[in-house]
Amino acid sequence: MELALGLGYIIGLTLGLLGGGGSILTVPALVYLVGQTPQVAVTASLMIVGTNSAVGAMFHRSQGNLNWRIALIFGGTGMVTAYFAAGLSKLFPPDVLLVMFALLMLSVAALMILRPNTADQLDRQAERKWWVVIVAGAVVGVLTGLLGVGGGFLIVPALVMLVGLPMQQAVGTSLIIIAMNSLAGLLGHLGENSLDWMLIAVFAIAGILGTFTGTRLAQRIPSKYLQRLFAIFIIILGSFLLVDNLL
Repeated sequence: MELALGLGYIIGLTLGLLGGGGSILTVPALVYLVGQTPQVAVTASLMIVGTNSAVGAMFHRSQGNLNWRIALIFGGTGMVTAYFAAGLSKLFPPDVLLVMFALLMLSVAALMILRPNTADQLDRQAERKWWVVIVAGAVVGVLTGLLGVGGGFLIVPALVMLVGLPMQQAVGTSLIIIAMNSLAGLLGHLGENSLDWMLIAVFAIAGILGTFTGTRLAQRIPSKYLQRLFAIFIIILGSFLLVDNLL
């Protein structure tokens, strides 16, 4: 129980602070530390991360860091593609998917480090390019259904570098999108496995506390440092996934 509380808090803290990384932490934690099968872990992860993200989005909303218009367009597109992509995971070898996933994470992180303060330099006309928002939402939705991830590691960079949101607002907006995508992905996986509801509840409750802490910290960290912290976090996770699956 103590392990679940600690892991849940860390997952929530990451979501509240960085707007992503919850599922990337939750699935390995449930598989390697709790002992669940990958199939059960994916379903449980979507439920835990979806709950934490929805609550975290409300915390960010109270601080003015949530763009509902972009969230609904990006998230709505992602929900549709996540639902239909949920069954595609059976068509690909898991190790191949995870290696590609890790390489994508490292590429995105490198781009964020090489292009610091992108949101401050980007022409605000990018916010009117709704086709960019729609395409990005569709791609993230496919990854959500395929890999059981909320997609925050892609949503936040897309919102910062393509849409032009400030980092803090990208974090808050990402959380509501993750919640929407997680719900759609969960609907595609329900009925496949029996779930440990007590464990899910413990993770979710601890995660809400962590999300609150992360939200408060995000307000105190300047955007450029928050963006670099996000990139470093993704590099660490991507490297672990790459080495683990290549070996």
